[in-house]
Amino acid sequence: MQSPETAAEMLQIAARAADAKGGEDLLALNVSEPLPLVDIFLLVTGNSERNVAAIADEIEDQLLEAGHRRVRREGRAESRWVLLDFGDLVVHVFHSEERVYYGLERLWKDCPVVPIELPAPAAGE
Repeated sequence: MQSPETAAEMLQIAARAADAKGGEDLLALNVSEPLPLVDIFLLVTGNSERNVAAIADEIEDQLLEAGHRRVRREGRAESRWVLLDFGDLVVHVFHSEERVYYGLERLWKDCPVVPIELPAPAAGE
């Protein structure tokens, strides 16, 4: 298992990648108490199947480039809910309808929110 600092670093890389591809409603939850093998869940919404796929691909590319090994990927073919498992960080990239339907925020509502640091938007955006 990696350190919590590594999970936090992975979160920031994944969040920046998701934001760069138009990911919305980013939410990170510390799930280490109920799930001892995972530290953080990152939830991201895309506005279409193509957008979900692009967000998931960018997150995966950036984490791999930073030297983090992917354990598992599921849902890429349909691109309605893509799960990227990087061990201590698990990323869920949802189409907006799936995010509402499955309601992971409700399931994990007792878990603390982990702050996400994103670059400030450029002037005029």
